[in-house]
Amino acid sequence: MGDMKWHAELAWLGDEVAADVLLEANGERFTAVTSGVPAPEGATRLAGLTLPGLADAHSHAFHRALRGRAQLGSGTFWTWREQMYGVAARLDPDSYHALARAVYAEMALAGISCVGEFHYLHHGPDGVPYDNPNAMGEALIAAAADAGIRITLLDACYLAGGIGRPLEGPQLRFGDGSAGDWARRLGTLYDDVHKAGRPHARIGAAIHSVRAVPREQIHAVATWAFERGTPLHVHLSEQPAENEACLRAYGMSPTRLLAECGALGARTVAVHATHLSDDDIGLLGATMTGVCMCPTTERDLADGIGPAGRLRDAGAPICLGSDQHAVIDLFEEARAVELDERLLTRRRGHWHAGELLAAATSNGHYGLGWPEAGRLEPGAYADLVTVSLDSVRLAGTRREFAAESAVFAATAADVRHVVVSGRQIVRTGDHLLIDDVPEALATAIDAVTGVSHE
Repeated sequence: MGDMKWHAELAWLGDEVAADVLLEANGERFTAVTSGVPAPEGATRLAGLTLPGLADAHSHAFHRALRGRAQLGSGTFWTWREQMYGVAARLDPDSYHALARAVYAEMALAGISCVGEFHYLHHGPDGVPYDNPNAMGEALIAAAADAGIRITLLDACYLAGGIGRPLEGPQLRFGDGSAGDWARRLGTLYDDVHKAGRPHARIGAAIHSVRAVPREQIHAVATWAFERGTPLHVHLSEQPAENEACLRAYGMSPTRLLAECGALGARTVAVHATHLSDDDIGLLGATMTGVCMCPTTERDLADGIGPAGRLRDAGAPICLGSDQHAVIDLFEEARAVELDERLLTRRRGHWHAGELLAAATSNGHYGLGWPEAGRLEPGAYADLVTVSLDSVRLAGTRREFAAESAVFAATAADVRHVVVSGRQIVRTGDHLLIDDVPEALATAIDAVTGVSHE
C-alpha cells in the first residue's frame, strides 16, 4: 500500500465534527488530517459522517451461534450457560475458524476494525490438547485476517468449574491444569505471533473470573501479562452469585481479591463489573482499571445494569463489547450506556456523545493493547468507518448534531465504508473479502448446531 487519500464530508475528530476533512495515509498509518479543504484529485469521497474504526473489546465468537436460539423459553444466565456449553462441545479448529471468520466479517460490516476475543475454548473433547495446543487460538487469528480486521487474542486461564470445584463436562476443554501450564502454552503462541510478523494480531491474557481461577493462581496470570506489557482482561461481578461465592470463600469481593493478587491496573480491563460496592468502584478507579460494558448482553442475560457513570467518575475508562453477540452493533452498545442510566435515575444526560464515541473507539483500542488506534490523527492506524446520513434513521442530520445523531440513532446497517490499517474492507455496505457474509454465517452456524438452513 502506498499513499492514499480520503475526503470526508463530515468527520469526528475527537472534540468536534469537522467538515471537508482530508485524511491522508501511507501504508497503515495516517500521515495528515486536514479539515476545511476541498477534495483533491484522486481522493476517495466519503459521504456522511466518518469516525475512527470501532473497537469491540469483548467477544466470544462462538456465542454468535446462539442468536435467536437462546431466546426460546425463559431462564437465567445459568440456564443460558448450558446452551452455550452445548455449542462449545461441538467445535473444532476448522468449524471454529469458519464461524469466527463469518462473525468477524459481520463485525467489519458494522464498522469494527479491531476485536478483543476472550478465548477459553482451548482443547479437544475431554480436555485432550490438539497436536498444536494452540490450534483453536490460531483459528481465531486466521479468521480475523480473512475478515480484514485486527485482533487481540485474550487467552483465558480457566482452571475450575466454580470456587473449589473441578472442571467437568464441556468445561474440560477450557482448562490447562495450572496457571503455569497455561503460561507455557500461551508463551509459545505469543512468541509465534510476534516473531512470525502477523501485524493484524496481538496476544493478551485473561483471567476468566474469580470463579474459574483459584486465588493462588491469579497472581501468576497477572504477572505473565504485566511482564510482557500485554492487556489483562477478566470477567468481574457479572452475577451476584459470583460475589456471594467469593465472599464465602475468601472473605472479600472479587474486586478486592483481584486487587490483593496484583491483577488491577491501567493494562487491566474488567468486563461487566455489574454488581459492585462503593469500595469496588473506588478500587477500580484508583488503579485506573478499564471497564468494558456489554449492555446488550447484560440485558439479554438479565444480568443487571452496571454503574458505568460512577466508574467513569472514579477514574475507570469505559469501553464497549458485544460479548455474546445478541446483536453486533457498537452504536447500540454506546447509547445503551446512557439510556440504561436514564432508566435507573429517571434523569437524562449522563454521557455526552463524544464520551460514548470515545468508549467505542479510542478507549476500546487502548484496552486491547492498540493505543495507536482509534483516532483520526497523524500517526494513528488508518482506520475509519463512514456512516451514511441519508437513511430513514439519520435523514435530517446536520453538522452541529451529527455526533449525537450517530450515537443515538445510527445502527450497524448505516455503515457504508470501512478501512482498516489503510485497506478498504467494506465499500458501500459490501464486504470486499468475503462474498456472502449471511451465507457464510448460516453455513457455519449450521455446522455447530446440526440444523440445516436450506
